[in-house]
Amino acid sequence: MADLVHDSFTITRRYGHAPAAVFGAFADAEKRRRWFAEGEGFIVDSYRLDFRVNGSEASAFRVDTPDFRSEEISNHTFFLDIVENERIVSAYSMSNVGVPFSASLQTITLQPEAGGTLLTLVEQVTFMEGADGLQMRREGTEQLLESLSRELAQGVAHS
Repeated sequence: MADLVHDSFTITRRYGHAPAAVFGAFADAEKRRRWFAEGEGFIVDSYRLDFRVNGSEASAFRVDTPDFRSEEISNHTFFLDIVENERIVSAYSMSNVGVPFSASLQTITLQPEAGGTLLTLVEQVTFMEGADGLQMRREGTEQLLESLSRELAQGVAHS
């Protein structure tokens, strides 16, 4: 039997935007695609979002950067619980050219703070053979949260 690695991590992040704005960047397909699926060196082959309890998200992309190059990586997410402006609980799997390499349970909470929102992300993950590992997953998640920050700033600029 192949080796499995079980691990978890928690990231907290403060945003100078109300919980409704942060939640909206998760719920709106156009916004979410920009900060979640697109980025320098990412070639998005497909993206779909049905943001509701029992809904799903699916993306397929390739990466071509100086540090990393890949064939198709896919992400399939299922939304287990959503409380508007407060909480998103999802399960997602990632595959490389159709071969699964991780499965995760992710909980995101949004708490109002003076002048913004405290986002707490907790992820429990199982890595299969060929997985990126906890350090790369955490770094990738931190990069996504930074991309979310840029998306929120862009939204303010266009208001």
